[in-house]
Amino acid sequence: MSIAELSYLFSQQFMVRAMIVGLLVSLCAALLGISLVLKRYSMIGDGLSHVGFGTLAIAAALNLAPLPVSMVLVVLAAFLLLRISGNSKIKGDAAIALISTSSLAIGSLVISLTTRSNADVCNFMFGSIVVMTDSDLYLSIALCAVVLMLFVLFYNKIFAVTFDETFAQATGTKTKLYNMLLAFLTAVTIVLGMRMMGALLISSLIIFPALTSMRVCKHFKAVTVCAAIVSVLCFTLGIVLSIWFNVLPGPSVVVVNIVAFLLFWGIHLLQGKGFFA
Repeated sequence: MSIAELSYLFSQQFMVRAMIVGLLVSLCAALLGISLVLKRYSMIGDGLSHVGFGTLAIAAALNLAPLPVSMVLVVLAAFLLLRISGNSKIKGDAAIALISTSSLAIGSLVISLTTRSNADVCNFMFGSIVVMTDSDLYLSIALCAVVLMLFVLFYNKIFAVTFDETFAQATGTKTKLYNMLLAFLTAVTIVLGMRMMGALLISSLIIFPALTSMRVCKHFKAVTVCAAIVSVLCFTLGIVLSIWFNVLPGPSVVVVNIVAFLLFWGIHLLQGKGFFA
């Protein structure tokens, strides 16, 4: 594919929609991913993405708008996971595995019963850049704006709950409320990015940028800024490569994130040996 052909594709309306939503979701996922990784909640993202697969399948089978249906059900699942983890004999990782595998099974069963094509299954699993409609675009922009606004507004509280929840609670911070807020923002971000990245890969947008930036940055604010930049750049490059080589966008973005992680890990090792002293 030539540069001219690539430029023409990026001028098309479906690509403009995909890039706007993708960049916003990448930014939101990177910001939330830092707290999730540090609190060891990163698997919640993976579990919620599997719930999203089941809700997308059910919405498609019932001819309902997939984004609003998935949004409501995934947010409810996020609150349920937190409640089970905090108040049940079922441990957090077991609760996530229970809900995620059940959702995958239900989604697969619904798809098979409605005789949807392999292309539909592939889109649900690994994403597609052509699935975004104008209504999806406007809803995604509005919800991403809400996620970013709430993150900035409650940045100090999220910081406190992330690093020392016990101390934050002792100083009067409503830790349960902010954990619920974190779960809500994560659920919204996952649903918005799931149709493009796919249910199996959307959690990579949450995990990789945070882990990558932590290789070289030591302070929370520096990690936050670095993760946001890495996430946006990796998504953009991943989409370009997916079009250039005619491959699925989700796996392409993940591979670029893997390369970035290995590159930053290499820089971290060189720093440890004094090369950048």
